Amino acid sequence: MAVISVRIPQLGEGLQEARLVGVLKQPGESIKRDEPIYQMETDKAVMDVESPFDGVLIEWVARPDDILAIGAEVARMEVAGDVQEMTVHGAPAARNTNIPPKTRAYAKEKGVSDEKLAELAAGSSKLMPADIDAFLTGSQGSNDAYAETAVDPKQRLLASRLVRGSQLVVPGTMSVTMSWSGIEHLRARYKASPSDFKPSAFTMFAFAVAHALKDFPTFRSTLIGDERLRTYHHVQLGIAVSLPGDQLVLAVIPDADTLDWETFAETMRAKIELARTGKDQANESVTISLTNMQSFGLHDAIPVVVPPAVATLFLGATYNGLAPDSVELQIQRTANMALTFDHRVLNGVGAAEFLNAIKSKVEAISTLIEGGIG
Repeated sequence: MAVISVRIPQLGEGLQEARLVGVLKQPGESIKRDEPIYQMETDKAVMDVESPFDGVLIEWVARPDDILAIGAEVARMEVAGDVQEMTVHGAPAARNTNIPPKTRAYAKEKGVSDEKLAELAAGSSKLMPADIDAFLTGSQGSNDAYAETAVDPKQRLLASRLVRGSQLVVPGTMSVTMSWSGIEHLRARYKASPSDFKPSAFTMFAFAVAHALKDFPTFRSTLIGDERLRTYHHVQLGIAVSLPGDQLVLAVIPDADTLDWETFAETMRAKIELARTGKDQANESVTISLTNMQSFGLHDAIPVVVPPAVATLFLGATYNGLAPDSVELQIQRTANMALTFDHRVLNGVGAAEFLNAIKSKVEAISTLIEGGIG
């Protein structure tokens, strides 16, 4: 086994440096060639950077928010076989590392020279476009009208993933209403039971989704490049978890489709509790995530897909709706769910069939959850 350096690649003519936005792999993880391992920002875009080798990540030698010259070492990997380390010919040295590429691009757009840019004072740890605006309007150094703080690293990473997603994903969205009466009835029975096991209604919904995914392998898949589809044998189910300050992380239920009901519920509770400590469990095997807005009173929304996931499923608040199959007007407890999916992987009919499969399992939740509370 050999230890080699992973370096910032030359992706465009004239590119001199890039900012490390976030890392997608942790030391000790096995990595396949062409798997995204980190995200970098140039003066043109934020992009995922794929591993040039198969191997195991040993360490990151750069940190998120570092500005690196093209060809600079960003990580070290252990690889097998006779592998030639990537070289970047003619790579320039990094300039002022307090000036991100996007700021340089903005300065060029506004006609501010590199020499003048180097003289400007930064309002935070990095020189930002707002500092250029302040210089151009003659108000640099005066911030009585506003305050600036650094963006939280978790939010920066999420933002970069969302930007990357908007560049890649071809989104489609559809929604369906479903009866929520069965879940509310079962929830009431659990609450009345003397047992300490009292799963939430959302946990029951998530269990129904995990079981529906057994029959829809495309929803357990992700694109590798443009020509290969990787399908996971089991469901790595993502659950969006909000943190104070409007931060967002992901809890992940591993192999969710293989768990019995009580194990699923306990695992989901433990993973959500872990996420609430700030631990983001997102990884490349999570192909679908759930977002629960019931407590906010929202009935409908258009969720966003963040690759490599291929779908996000929104659950809305319950309300009194009309039973669709009743001859006479009949009120039933109802909830809406909305699915956004990546049209590069999935098509409308398959997405509609998946939504209806979830609906069927939710409306027959007592049958799905065997060995209940009688």
